[in-house]
Order: sequence, then structure tokens, then C-alpha cells
Amino acid sequence: MPAVAIPGSKSITARALFLAAAADGVTTLVRPLRSDDTEGFAEGLSRLGYRVGRAPDSWRVDGRPEGPAVAEADVYCRDGATTARFLPTLVAAGHGTYRFDASAQMRRRPLLPLSRALRDLGVDLRHEEAEGHHPLTVRASGVEGGEVVLDAGQSSQYLTALLLLGPLTRRGLRIRVTDLVSVPYVEITIAMMRAFGVEVAREGNVFVVPPGGYRATTYAIEPDASTSSYFFAAAAVTPGAEVTVPGLGTGALQGDLGFVDVLRRMGAGVSVTPEGTTVRGTGELRGLTVNMRDISDTMPTLAAIAPFADGPVRIEDVANTRVKECDRLEACAENLRRLGADVAVGPDWIEIRPGTAGAGAQIKSYGDHRIVMSFAVTGLRVPGISFDDPGCVRKTFPGFHEAFAALRRDIGQ
Repeated sequence: MPAVAIPGSKSITARALFLAAAADGVTTLVRPLRSDDTEGFAEGLSRLGYRVGRAPDSWRVDGRPEGPAVAEADVYCRDGATTARFLPTLVAAGHGTYRFDASAQMRRRPLLPLSRALRDLGVDLRHEEAEGHHPLTVRASGVEGGEVVLDAGQSSQYLTALLLLGPLTRRGLRIRVTDLVSVPYVEITIAMMRAFGVEVAREGNVFVVPPGGYRATTYAIEPDASTSSYFFAAAAVTPGAEVTVPGLGTGALQGDLGFVDVLRRMGAGVSVTPEGTTVRGTGELRGLTVNMRDISDTMPTLAAIAPFADGPVRIEDVANTRVKECDRLEACAENLRRLGADVAVGPDWIEIRPGTAGAGAQIKSYGDHRIVMSFAVTGLRVPGISFDDPGCVRKTFPGFHEAFAALRRDIGQ
């Protein structure tokens, strides 16, 4: 039974870097993800004057509760949404002038609900070109705190950024949320804040964050559940194959582990223990209708294996996937059609009917790591698939193609 060593969670690594930078003392992060996104986050912290020591299996961060060590900085956020949203929020609690820019792909992704909330809290934040998009400048003078209203219907990262900021404000925060997607990611944030000494309270749609700052700690990063989905899906579409991801089990913080429940509903064998999660291909893959609002990063994984089900696969309530690295609903539909699949798409749903023409095609990646990794799974059953930009997986898993090739050998594909 192949045990796959999945790199650390991107979401957890990004949050841990923010928390470590904001904490009082030196924090050690154990087994952080090393990828373009997280290296970009760590580099951004370094440009802001934080000391980040990077050894192969651990990073040490000298926290600065008072904010950046430099009064001026220019930070390039690369393609990283967490970098582009969390770092401007972190510097708001400090004192100085900080300019942020990002790649063309990240410049297209929205920021406006977070920008508005920060401005409502008195932060001097200005977008230089398109309103609600990078580049932007923060002229920071600390944050008083108080009550703020936030629409997190496009991205839960807006709420996470404000939650992380709360303990650094003088009075704490009361965040009233009018809409929210990807709730499990917010639960990750709250659990991690607890590990750094802060307890968030929830009163209905209001999140209450006390002032007082964070305590440094040693924090172990669990394997990435979204990345694991490709390996679990590979087992599900391969009769007799079995894949185990150690370290991602019943105690996991990440909601995207819920993807294995979808595979279970489709007929795969699934076992989740405290030590890890195992998925086994039974030779059965049933069609289903599933709401993936809370695990939308795994929508492309399901779409990529949907043609092999015995009935239609309909994925609903995933409008927010249209504002990710690309419009993932349209990207999945286009690539599935290239492979001969029958696909329908709506504003927040996609439906894939059984069967492909069985011929390979070049997958258009749109520079999106999740499109490439998802359709690598399709390639287990459809020969001749290639990618126009296979290297974009470096965003979250630079060694993906090698790891997936090893898995193919292990499961006899």
C-alpha cells in the first residue's frame, strides 16, 4: 500500500508565518511547505525586517508584536493570495509606509472587501491602479480596533486576515460577517490562533477577537489536504489501488479532508484514523450531486475524475472558484470538453456526464496549479494527456510530477 509523503499545508504554513511574525518570542515551524507561495510569504516578511531562518525541515521566526522592523518597504507577493491579503493586514498594526504588488494573475484577484474593512478601521490603504486590486500602499499607524462589517462571500481569507489582526489592535475586534464561504478555513485560523495563545469567540455571525497579542510556540504543519486530494482520487479511479497519507487523519484541521467523504459516497473504500487516511479503489465510481462550497479547492479534482463515474456528477455552490487563480469552472469545462466529455456549466455549478472520447489532449492550465494536478489524475485513465504549463505546480508542490509518477508506478498505471 503506497504511503505518500505530502508536503505541508499551504494554508497552515501561511497562517503560521503571520502568527509567528506577530508573536512575542521566537517560533519554530516544523515541516512547513516549501513552495513558491510560502517562499514568497517568507521573503515578504524578510523585506519587512522580520528575521526568518529557513532550515530544510524547520523555519524559525523572530516575532515582532510591534510590527515591521523597517519604516519603509516594497513587497512583491508573487502569485500568493495569502501573501497578498495577509501581509498588508499585518503591517497595518505597525508604523511605516509599505507598498505591495503582485503578479499579473494575482493583480486580477479581488481584495476590495478586505480593503474596505481595513479602511473602516482607520487604516490608510490606497490602491494605485484598479480599486480593490494590487498594487496598494499602506501608511500604517497602528489599529485601534472596534467593530467592523465584512462580506467574506468571495473568500474566507478576508475574514482570516481580520481575525489574525485582532490581537494586534489596541481594543480588539468585533467582526460582523454578512456572507462567508469556505468555513473550514476559518476554523483552521481560529484553532491556530488558540495554539498561539488567543481565544476567538463567536456570537452568531459576529467574531470577537480580544487584544493582547500572541505567544511564540513550536508549531508542526500537517500535510496539505487539498494536495492529498489528487492522490486519493488516483486510488479511487484505479480498481485495487490503495493510497495512504500519514499524518492527515481524524485530528486534521483542514476541511478539505472532507473530499474523501465525497469519494466514499461515490463508492471508494475510505478509512480515516488518528494516524492517517487511506482510500482504496473498489472498481465502482457512482455519479452524485454534491455541494462543495466548503471544500471548493477540491472541486477541480472531482471534476477531473467525474467522466469515469457511472452517472452524472453535479458539483454545486462553487461560484467562488471563478475568482481563484483562474475561473476554475470554465477551465475544468473547457479541458473536459477537449477530452470529449459532455459538460454543462452554470453560474455556480458544473455537471459532467459519463464518458470521454478516450483520446488525449493538451490541457490548458491557465497557470493554475490545481488544474494541472487535477488533470494528472485524469491521465491515469486517458492516455496522451499533456500540459501547456506543467511547471505551475511549483506554487504549492514543486515535486508534484515526480511524486505522481512514483505513485503511478506503485499502483501499476
